[in-house]
Amino acid sequence: MNQPVMGGVAALNVPAYIKHQRLINWVAEIAALAKPERIHWCDGSQEEYERLCAEMVAAGTMKKLNPAKRPNSYLACSDPNDVARVEDRTFICADTPDEAGPTNNWIEPAEMRATLHGLFDGCMAGRTLYVVPFSMGPLGSPIAHIGVELSDSPYVAVNMRIMTRMGQAVYDVLGADGDFVPCVHSVGAPLRPGQADVAWPCNGTKYIVHFPQSREIWSYGSGYGGNALLGKKCFALRIASNMGFQEAQQGGTGWFAEHMLILGVESPEGKKHYIAAAFPSACGKTNFAMLIPPASFTGWKVTTVGDDIAWIKPGPDGRLYAINPEAGYFGVAPGTNEQTNYNCMASMRENTIFTNVALTDDGDVWWEGLTREAPAHLIDWQGKDWTPASSTKAAHPNARFTVSATQNPVLDSAWDDPAGVPISAFIFGGRRSNTVPLVTEARTWVDGVYMAATMGSETTAAAAAAVGVVRRDPFAMLPFIGYNMSDYFQHWLDMGAKIGAHNPAALPKIFCVNWFRTGADGKFVWPGFGDNMRVLKWMLERIDGTAGGVEHLFGTTPAFADLNWDGLDLSRQQFETITSIDQAAWREEITLHDALFDKLAHHLPPELVATKVALQARLAG
Repeated sequence: MNQPVMGGVAALNVPAYIKHQRLINWVAEIAALAKPERIHWCDGSQEEYERLCAEMVAAGTMKKLNPAKRPNSYLACSDPNDVARVEDRTFICADTPDEAGPTNNWIEPAEMRATLHGLFDGCMAGRTLYVVPFSMGPLGSPIAHIGVELSDSPYVAVNMRIMTRMGQAVYDVLGADGDFVPCVHSVGAPLRPGQADVAWPCNGTKYIVHFPQSREIWSYGSGYGGNALLGKKCFALRIASNMGFQEAQQGGTGWFAEHMLILGVESPEGKKHYIAAAFPSACGKTNFAMLIPPASFTGWKVTTVGDDIAWIKPGPDGRLYAINPEAGYFGVAPGTNEQTNYNCMASMRENTIFTNVALTDDGDVWWEGLTREAPAHLIDWQGKDWTPASSTKAAHPNARFTVSATQNPVLDSAWDDPAGVPISAFIFGGRRSNTVPLVTEARTWVDGVYMAATMGSETTAAAAAAVGVVRRDPFAMLPFIGYNMSDYFQHWLDMGAKIGAHNPAALPKIFCVNWFRTGADGKFVWPGFGDNMRVLKWMLERIDGTAGGVEHLFGTTPAFADLNWDGLDLSRQQFETITSIDQAAWREEITLHDALFDKLAHHLPPELVATKVALQARLAG
């Protein structure tokens, strides 16, 4: 079953422009273990991309879409058992369970390495090992970091070209001895001599493993999304968050790796602010990243730096600067249309890889929510005939699109600036039908961290839980934090203290939002989407010290007169419905925070406990 072990370095066919001997030795080591039939060193060129896509079309992994409808675009359909991230198979193998924390899965590192060694022995037999060099962030940025992924999936290679700065230029930055994060991935489907391949190889056994101390990522069994594109959640959040924390622990400044969008907002007078915002799933994150202001907001411009992840580090002036470590969008397709997110739709008119959406009879794509009425006939994501009378979805609920950020019509001019963009505020928001007001400005950094730490969202029909149950998702990072969550809270508190001590004016404000308060009829009161600009404008005015507000138990919220209502018919009574504070409901809400804090008791910052006690005292008063 296994191919012969590959020979020495010469058999690796290393391109002459690669001078990094440690990297070459590592590739040889993994090749000797996984036993691929051949090795391909990716250069990131257009020719390489088109060739790999053509090979996948020939293999049945992808279909080329109608060039008149969707130029240079493809549809991939995965195995039904490989359609999403697998959180229960995701591990943080720190040296001790306390370092991983109670919100992560942990196995002793040596035990996990033994398991992986057994799984990877011969796992790439009959396949090509692709060496994928990539930069997370602009090449050469002081905030960026380099990774190299070894994968036996051409789907991974082409998607990483879109999602990261991938290719030969990365080796120029890496040089002869630069640092990189080693990432090893296999679909776990070796081929015996003469064995026919399948369109989407994968394995029922899956592991997505992170070793924080050595900054390694190993993924086995899945070819899908964040399980396989290891620059995304694995590197950009789990490993990077730990890197930023460890730098601070070792006496450095430290930095943040956050599940945040970054947007730029420019006033008609030309004043610009950058905002980073964290939202759990089903809370309108991509829409907010590509927000279109209402027609009445003449002269206002909103631009996108990033739609999903932000790396944030103090700059020379003491302010926090952020980059988008990614170079593309791996977004959820269902529910996206020209009304909910025009700019997102415009981004994927061409040069896009779609995964697990439906195919139209004229060679284009379709998913639920794309149009008001479904086509009369489709080929669904599993390759079966589909009509509106079918009992199944045409597209998988987690169907995706991969597209370059450069195709976004509102991409910010500084999105690729190596220095990053200065952050004026952080926004945290969940989906709550009651209790949490439309918007609250935290009084202090500590209060803001408390808001973010206790953030929760009510489950929707798409979640694997009863509808309406509040799921705590601190900082929208619950599945993505690469170390102990309590230490993560402390890292945020420490960063605020450092910046505040040096230059209090440089400390970003923190806001908490909730677009999802409902009225007596159970319907959303706030219109959301582009009208979120009204709340955003108030935040900017608070940053600039030009807007009023009303103090309540937890911070400051706008009065009715503080928002611009031009073009929106929302009554004062409706506004009060979504900004009111129900003290009885909040007394119950605060007690629910105890469950989270009990789980995170080890290393839980005393400042957060004191903040909760103070809130309870105000509620009792």
